[in-house]
Amino acid sequence: MKRLLSRRTLLSGAAALSTTSLWPRPAKAAEWRPTETVRIIVPAAPGGSTDVIGRYLAQHLQQAWGISAVVENKSGGGGTIGTAYYVQQKPDGNSILVGNPGPNAVAYSIFRSLPYKADQLQPVSNAIRIPNIVSAHPSSGIKSIKELITYLKANPDKLNYGTSGVGQSPHLTAVWFMQLTGVKMTHIPFRGAGPALTGALGGDVAILFDNLYPSLPQTEDGKLVALAVTTPERSFKAPNVPTMRESAPELANFDVSSWFGMFMQAGTSRPIVDAYNAEIKKMLERDDIKRNIAAMGAVPDYGTPEQYTAFVEAEIKKFAGIINKEGLKMDVN
Repeated sequence: MKRLLSRRTLLSGAAALSTTSLWPRPAKAAEWRPTETVRIIVPAAPGGSTDVIGRYLAQHLQQAWGISAVVENKSGGGGTIGTAYYVQQKPDGNSILVGNPGPNAVAYSIFRSLPYKADQLQPVSNAIRIPNIVSAHPSSGIKSIKELITYLKANPDKLNYGTSGVGQSPHLTAVWFMQLTGVKMTHIPFRGAGPALTGALGGDVAILFDNLYPSLPQTEDGKLVALAVTTPERSFKAPNVPTMRESAPELANFDVSSWFGMFMQAGTSRPIVDAYNAEIKKMLERDDIKRNIAAMGAVPDYGTPEQYTAFVEAEIKKFAGIINKEGLKMDVN
């Protein structure tokens, strides 16, 4: 409830102001604003999900703050080149990084001599989460994860599977699936998601581990058979496709998704982090952004800096366990 001020109170306040107005008031978190063009560092090539989220953020910040915001694409090394570049920038709030599981969870365990560490980054908030999907070529005769497990236990190493490349989220999805179920398949890594999908459609691989898109339309057209999505819940875009958790007791805790969120340099002041966090929340609540995200098969996944930090730490630990058990090690290209 607002309190009415008396004339005496107003006069005394004015007198106090004459002696204190020379000193700046402590800024609240929501009052912080950048002093120059905001640079949004995207450690990936234009066109992918990481880039798309970066451009949504740039558009939103320009409208919300009335400043210029530009996307800088610095691809290579599975996202590690752009991330290494970002941690060298000043923690002044005039730049922000768009991250994903590759450079911000997988990289810490799979790459030798990684040029940055997890404690050099401050998680701000996740933005979206997209399931991975497991599908089969119709000629394999496999129509479910249960059937896949049964077949592989009876016929070890008789099937191969394709992914977008070694160390990517779909590859680690497959590795974890095999570790938990005790089955074996031969990995055929492709140079990207597009070639992997082409290989699956052509029957070069029997099983495909991929992001939800562009595989889902191929399953809807009958060119591939959808076996499961990898998130704990079914996708709203594919409500009839079961989850890995539903498919076998060994997969009861299975949870892999492609997620895309924002990071800042460690040491960035809390008012700056909170200001960006608040704008990410507002961005994800916009109707136009909601529609665009839904079209990607993604769900909004906002969180506080503390929530996102805990999530990222859990992802790092999960992937480290998978990678170390498999003995996967790579050099940064």
